[in-house]
Amino acid sequence: MKRDISVCGRMAASRKAQKNKTIADTVAQAIASHLSRDASLVVALSGGLDSVVLFHLVRTCQPILGFRFKCVHVHHGLSANADQWAEFCRGLCVAHGVAFDLQRVSVARDDPAGIEAAARAARRRVFATIETDALLSAHHQDDQAETLLLQLLRGAGPKGLAAMAAWHHPPGWKAAQLRPLLGVTRGEIRSYAERHCLRWVEDESNLDSRHRRNALRNELLPQLARHFPGYAATLARAAALQAESAELLDDLAAIDAAAAISDGGLDCLALARLSPVRQRNLLRHFIAAQGHRLPNQRRLEQALQQLLNAGPDARLCVNLGAVELHRFRGHAWLVPPASEDASDRVEWQGEAVLDLPWLAQPLRFSAASGMGVKRDWLEAGPVEVRRRQGGERLRPLAGGPHRSLKNLLQEAAIPPWQRNSLPLLWCRGRLAWAAGVGYDADCLAQPGEAGIILSLGGH
Repeated sequence: MKRDISVCGRMAASRKAQKNKTIADTVAQAIASHLSRDASLVVALSGGLDSVVLFHLVRTCQPILGFRFKCVHVHHGLSANADQWAEFCRGLCVAHGVAFDLQRVSVARDDPAGIEAAARAARRRVFATIETDALLSAHHQDDQAETLLLQLLRGAGPKGLAAMAAWHHPPGWKAAQLRPLLGVTRGEIRSYAERHCLRWVEDESNLDSRHRRNALRNELLPQLARHFPGYAATLARAAALQAESAELLDDLAAIDAAAAISDGGLDCLALARLSPVRQRNLLRHFIAAQGHRLPNQRRLEQALQQLLNAGPDARLCVNLGAVELHRFRGHAWLVPPASEDASDRVEWQGEAVLDLPWLAQPLRFSAASGMGVKRDWLEAGPVEVRRRQGGERLRPLAGGPHRSLKNLLQEAAIPPWQRNSLPLLWCRGRLAWAAGVGYDADCLAQPGEAGIILSLGGH
């Protein structure tokens, strides 16, 4: 078929323009496409080659694009040279009139996740608190390829293999993150630095192949490059395709979630009606949407099978690591593990608001008439607020029998994981009030009698 000459000409011109596009053009275009002229930016400056080049590029395009920017350096304290790196970054900023922010963090060398992961988590905690429009980091195409391969070797799915996005807003961050060099190779960055006679620091830990990323970068990828030149660009395209697949899976999960998730609970019957692939996808969505880290595939599959195979009234608890998955009344719930370290009792001395060490919500005491616990009875004390220990009894109705608190909590449909954390008010050694259940009838204020109403949280 004869091709239109004008179309061929436009394609050739497009390829030529792309070939002639400089790193400076790439960075300027990335900033301009996501941010306004009056935007505030922060550059993550480690002092290494990549971040110094990013600093130089941002400073170069600032007069044209009009944004404001400063730099932040995270001092991990892991290297004997850490202080010199911080001073290098400070000096670079001072020399060019750029504001500089030094943030010191503490990184545990014996962190179970590994020292690299611990340092990365510490950096991200700093970045999350920065108030700006965008945080710029110097991740490039080779970083993208390394991340994809590391995720592949961990057995990650499409979301993990999507690797890094050029622009996104991480959950919990005050700013978006922009990676304007993500389409640029490490070789191009080094060539730019050499052409402009830039200086940078070398992190000696980058040569330590005991770290997985370094082993990949220093030993395996040079072999790959000999047999597959341009592999980084190919893997970056693969990551982009995985990102599309991950987005489609998220869209499908949102459709399924609309019919299965409400008020923070996942309907197990609705989950069971889906195909196995959609069940796993929805369960991942349910966990991730509440800000929890996804468990590995084996643990996720075990949790799914327990949810689906339990009887209609079954209660179960599955440990997913940082969070527990509970089933109660046909729904799945995600609950942080209960703290066993906090004190289980605290004395009340007349405060209007009493903070409880084992509960995020405070206990409030409000004056009333003819309602709540008798004021005179409480003031005669002593009064303690305790956690449930088991075996407690309470008389909910005047003239009625004392009943097991365990049965009363079940009748009130209090979820099992909340029952041991609910505060109980004891006065003179007697249970007078239980959160979620109510007052002991013998302790209630009579009409016209001063009383105190107890409530959790609120204002």
